[in-house]
Amino acid sequence: MARKRIGILTGGGDVPGLNAVIKSVTYRGSENDIEVIGLRRGWEALTHLNLEDPASKSHYLMPLNRENTRTIDRSGGTVLHSSRINPSKMQKLPDHLVGKDLPVSLSTRGGGAAKTWDLTGQVLANLSGLGIEHLIAIGGDDTLSYAAKLNELGVKIIAIPKTMDNDVRNTEYCIGFSTAITRASAAIQRQRTTVGSHERIGIFRVFGRDAGFTALYTAYATSIRCVIPEYRVNLDRLIQLLLEEKRANPSNYALIVLSEGAEWEGYKLQEYGEPDAYGHRKKASVAESLAEEIKQRAGEETITSDLTYDLRSGEPDFIDKLVALTFGNMAYDAILEGKTGLMSALVEGRYDLVPIPDPKLGPRKLDVASTYNTERYRPTYGNKLGLPVFLNRAS
Repeated sequence: MARKRIGILTGGGDVPGLNAVIKSVTYRGSENDIEVIGLRRGWEALTHLNLEDPASKSHYLMPLNRENTRTIDRSGGTVLHSSRINPSKMQKLPDHLVGKDLPVSLSTRGGGAAKTWDLTGQVLANLSGLGIEHLIAIGGDDTLSYAAKLNELGVKIIAIPKTMDNDVRNTEYCIGFSTAITRASAAIQRQRTTVGSHERIGIFRVFGRDAGFTALYTAYATSIRCVIPEYRVNLDRLIQLLLEEKRANPSNYALIVLSEGAEWEGYKLQEYGEPDAYGHRKKASVAESLAEEIKQRAGEETITSDLTYDLRSGEPDFIDKLVALTFGNMAYDAILEGKTGLMSALVEGRYDLVPIPDPKLGPRKLDVASTYNTERYRPTYGNKLGLPVFLNRAS
């Protein structure tokens, strides 16, 4: 009898903790004589894999065992590598599919028509050809949006949420969030000495395209101000608060952290470059824009620091290691029970299995009324009694 086979992949940006999930699933599989196949480069493995080409199979498939995963949880990143491929909107076909009759759509972008191909049929064929009975997809809202589509098509799939933005719906926590806050807090505390030495305003930019969790929680932990995508601040008021804080500080400096997607009244964030597979373009630095406004309006010098990619690098902290291991074991248990369409999650501070989020709802947002002081442009510190440990509820 053939061994049961499950697949596992990581998509989107890397975060610390991914390797702990991969290892936990692999070790559990070895205990039940279940074969675990790593699918390299996220969804690209299932769109680009050519089962008739040994080189392609070697490139995209990584059989996992106790030996080759024994030490991977000691470092960050993902041994399976990642990509931002969206199989339902491929902008370029892999060579072995060129000329094939595939579903195609035309979209208007940048004044011209662009083709995209839906390679979902190829994904299903490769899953079947590989004999993968269950798939674990680890990713953020973009990666998991395609996981939801596969579930609707009958693929047995379990999701695990990861993003340092912490904006996946149906869970209070995503792998990578704690390490991001830990790193951001440490970087800001280190840079206090430089900002204070030069008596300036320090402006820090962190990730958070659509939601302000990373900026808000960093501000909460370091006792500084923040600007988040969910609320447009008044620029003159913001500058006034920063100047008041700077002058009241014996070292004559002030600090603020901004989400990459933050805006203020009268300011529209600039984007550039071609959209990725999920329609996202790169964002110009809101930190540099704020620095220029402060210079022009108040004549104050600033120091800007982009913390983005540093927050997702390196090994996980304890919380991310704990949650990653637990999410991985929950996903594996769900597979043993034959479940599908579910996601490992934290709900009301407890581990749970919840439905994979509905892609139509988009990313989760901060509840401004309960988390953000719109007069002082900083986190709300009161009224935390009865909240889960991460101070927010799944939505």
